[in-house]
Amino acid sequence: MGEGFSGTKAAQIVGISYRQLDYWARTNLVAPTLSPASGSGSRRAYSYGDLLELKVVKNLLDAGIKLESVREVFRYMREHLRSDVVSAHIVISGSSVVLCDGDELIDVLRNGQGVLNVLPLAGVKDDVDASIVTVGHRVQADAEQRRAAGM
Repeated sequence: MGEGFSGTKAAQIVGISYRQLDYWARTNLVAPTLSPASGSGSRRAYSYGDLLELKVVKNLLDAGIKLESVREVFRYMREHLRSDVVSAHIVISGSSVVLCDGDELIDVLRNGQGVLNVLPLAGVKDDVDASIVTVGHRVQADAEQRRAAGM
């Protein structure tokens, strides 16, 4: 087999059982993109991208997210992500999963309700720095004006 990773190898790399991998493929959670199984004896071939997705599934399950919720997260990501799945960030808090895609936070398990804006802290620092300079100049100019007016 040339390209890709066999099911056995994929399961080993991701750290799951072959049975889990097989179930996820049969239920279309993460199906092998290079060569889906087509009957008994055929071999699946997983791409590197598939391995990354499988690992995300495993991490979500390990964090206590139920399989049905994991399916929901992946359904949402595949339909709505502007970027590649692995370039987004997933925030897990209790049983909720929030997806950070660019400058948006999306509560995935509430069907994308409650979209929050991400506040980049570097921008806050730049704004404060600029304001300090501006206010400093203003205070200095006011003092010079008062001196010139003889106050």
